[in-house]
Amino acid sequence: MKKILFASAIAAILFVQCGKNTDPYLIKNGAIGNLTKEIKIKQVDSIFEGDSIVRVSSSPNAIETQGEVEVYEKGGKKLLLLSPQNINNPNATITNIQVFDSRYKTEKGLTTSSTFKDVKANYSVENIETTINSVIVFLADSDIYLTIDKKSLPEDLRYKMNVDIDPSQIPDDAPIKYFMIGWEAENISE
Repeated sequence: MKKILFASAIAAILFVQCGKNTDPYLIKNGAIGNLTKEIKIKQVDSIFEGDSIVRVSSSPNAIETQGEVEVYEKGGKKLLLLSPQNINNPNATITNIQVFDSRYKTEKGLTTSSTFKDVKANYSVENIETTINSVIVFLADSDIYLTIDKKSLPEDLRYKMNVDIDPSQIPDDAPIKYFMIGWEAENISE
């Protein structure tokens, strides 16, 4: 009986420890490392306690973290830009994340240093929107959307605004210009 209780206790400890050792660079739907879409902007300081948080846009009289924030490693490398639903509300959830560091990766290995070939090999493209200087690629069943500079496209597509672009028209070697994560905004009444 004691052996069963001891084995159960060890299994429970291991189970709890596995949950705490989340890969801080893994991007999944609804999470990037320990940051989840339920986290409020005022909680960012505790999530990234070993890193530097720089307030980009917040009220000068703000007591808590609010507004857009950049996350830097202690060595100075820029990791993320976090944008909340409402920049004036410290209880707002984060709705947009720009990833700068290539250590952040999806479960399928997509990073900021990936090319469009990696995107096509691992994801289905849900939609492509064109802007003046880039195309925005939305991935199916994912929170991720990517921006690719039009300079990477064939010349006949670079200068057209209202053209439908098919994923097959984007060259395999096209680099990712911006790696973004978008989360649905939570309704906060506080």
